[in-house]
Amino acid sequence: MLDFLNDLLWGKVLIVLLITVGIGFTVASRFVQFRYFGRMFRILGASQAFQRDKHGHLSSFQALLLSVAGRVGGGNIAGVAVAITLGGPGAIFWMWMVGLMGMATSFLECTLAQAYKQAEPDGTYRGGPAYYISRGLGRNWKWLAGLYSVLLLATFGFGFTALQSYAVATSFDDAFGVPVFYTGIGLAMIVGLIIFGGVKRIARVSEVLVPVMAGSYILIALAVLGLNLERIPDVFMLIVNSAFGLEQAVGGGIGAAILMGVKRGLFSNEAGLGSAPNVAAVAYVPHPANQGIVQAFSVFIDTLIICSATAFIILLSGVYDPATASDVGGVALTQASLAEHVGEWGRSFVSVALLLFGFSTILYNYYLGENSLNFFSTENQNLFNGFRVAIIGLVCWGATTDLGTVFAFADVTMGLLALANLFALIMLIKPGLRIMRDFDDQIRAGVEQPVFDAARFADMNVDPVAWEIEPEDLERARQAATRPATATSN
Repeated sequence: MLDFLNDLLWGKVLIVLLITVGIGFTVASRFVQFRYFGRMFRILGASQAFQRDKHGHLSSFQALLLSVAGRVGGGNIAGVAVAITLGGPGAIFWMWMVGLMGMATSFLECTLAQAYKQAEPDGTYRGGPAYYISRGLGRNWKWLAGLYSVLLLATFGFGFTALQSYAVATSFDDAFGVPVFYTGIGLAMIVGLIIFGGVKRIARVSEVLVPVMAGSYILIALAVLGLNLERIPDVFMLIVNSAFGLEQAVGGGIGAAILMGVKRGLFSNEAGLGSAPNVAAVAYVPHPANQGIVQAFSVFIDTLIICSATAFIILLSGVYDPATASDVGGVALTQASLAEHVGEWGRSFVSVALLLFGFSTILYNYYLGENSLNFFSTENQNLFNGFRVAIIGLVCWGATTDLGTVFAFADVTMGLLALANLFALIMLIKPGLRIMRDFDDQIRAGVEQPVFDAARFADMNVDPVAWEIEPEDLERARQAATRPATATSN
């Protein structure tokens, strides 16, 4: 039954919906992910001014790193290898296409998450799909918001936390021979110390961990590219030709290339699933579109940079052979490929990278679970402490248990989660475009740092308290954003 539901959801329904929303919003927004790609760097620079606000909110940059911590995981290492094994090199081209369209989807869902975020008594924010469903779609849809929160808790808070713990423990065992039991205990202790500090401590850890882990992986990929400069054009043409069936001897033909590229791209970058908006809503920014632009870049980092790094490591090696591709797949293919480039220590490097990616994802999954509980209650500290204890137990248990059934169940709940979110995105595409146009209009008027005036959007049921920007923070952001550039050079 689980296999049937997974095949129905991920093999048919969700692929169509995710691509439709991605392409539809890309066109409706006039390719917003490309129009504002350069502005993203200016937004991140200005966000450092907001990091010094008196309430201690998360900055746009911290929220970006936290979402990258969640998006970047085993799919970037093992998932890409599976895509190449089953779909051939052409799968990478379609993964790129899904990533580019997914940037628009991420912009939409994260902009909505910011617009409909809710201010908490302590000055922090909460938001995400449950909030833009309940506030944006109205009281009659609050049941869907509640269902979404339950699915989020079951999928990320519980299911994927245990699965990531298993991946981390087995990776550490493969690399260094440390029994999974001891890794599970150590991991549970470290996770416990971090999550009891709340989202701010998780963000501080991500600020250090994400650049180190992603940067190291990109650097090793660049080293591989440097060692094989003359072969890069050939590999690129192999990817493109295979994507359109011009290399039929490679992989399973154009159909398999499209299917595996689309599926693995969607699994990896999570655009449309509604997970990243839970983090995006926490950031303290002057306009919702700011965080939409930044979160679109996190999809670019995940799919266009890190997934591509794995793909080129594999395709530039002599390990991948379409005739015997099914014999070596997943992490083993990536490990063997890197080892051929840099020596046997490359196997250990991949295991350590998988460990770090998995660990950062556990922290991200915990926050998603906490946010889902917040939708039902914000004051019951016993509930949150109980959840934290449960997470510690899950980390320990997951490290030592074969979780095949749990994985299949989590895939189904994640599919239902995506269905709920995509329905909400389709229903809220007009408010999303309205917010984007407000940002566009201010940019065209020469405003360096657009500001969201909640009073002008009162009919959308936004929380005005969540959009009270401190004047000194806004002035610092404007100064940071001011550069000698024209309004059209964004």
